Amino acid sequence: MGFALSDMQLRSTAFGAHQPIPARHTGEGEDVSPALEWSGAPGGTRSYAVICHDPDAPLIVPGAYGFVHWVYYNIPAEVTRLAEGNSDHTNGVTDFGKQAYGGPMPPEGHGVHHYYFWILALDQALDLEPGLTLWQFLERAEPHVIGMNRLIGTYER
Repeated sequence: MGFALSDMQLRSTAFGAHQPIPARHTGEGEDVSPALEWSGAPGGTRSYAVICHDPDAPLIVPGAYGFVHWVYYNIPAEVTRLAEGNSDHTNGVTDFGKQAYGGPMPPEGHGVHHYYFWILALDQALDLEPGLTLWQFLERAEPHVIGMNRLIGTYER
């Protein structure tokens, strides 16, 4: 299937689709990841990954696209929800340079940014090492993506 939207659904109790992300989940607040839950994974799902990305961010590195706020993987197939601030699984490296969720923090006066929280269903439990960048993770995971969808939240400073 690769990177095409599927029937999976991703929701959060913290914000709705295209709604503002509460300050608690941003760099101006407690910077804690929001609770997420998903349903409708395709048969054959063996693991999940979650990515949060801001395509509206100014490019900071030539060849980059937006800003990566979270790369979270090695989530077992039986898990269909993450509690707020979840740290039970494996973190990759964000564009903040840390291995943890980094909430929205767009430049002041830059307007509304859109934060894409992606859920990826994989046909294998890849057991990847911590600290992968988004691009390293996608290079290894893309051949195994069998379903995906996203929840878009907004934030403005």
